[in-house]
Amino acid sequence: MVRLPLTPAEVERGRRLGALLRRARGPRTVLETALAAGVSPETLRKIESGRVATPAFPTIAAVADVLGLSLDEVWAEINPSAGASRAAHRRRQRLTATS
Repeated sequence: MVRLPLTPAEVERGRRLGALLRRARGPRTVLETALAAGVSPETLRKIESGRVATPAFPTIAAVADVLGLSLDEVWAEINPSAGASRAAHRRRQRLTATS
């Protein structure tokens, strides 16, 4: 199977994902976090460095769970336009509820 090259948008999304996971990991080690999530430390290192820009969903779900991140938070961070749309929708819901 031939894998198509990543688009610039996919590469950027992978970079943002890696930065989010590094920030959320805080002082915890890659080893500690990876083992708790059931992934290899090398996989987590590659994701955090952006070398794996499109990791498998179960991998991200497991790491996010260990780091206390919701998948909504992850998606909003790596896809800013979706996060902005979701935030605007929540604001509209709050305004409607208080009217």
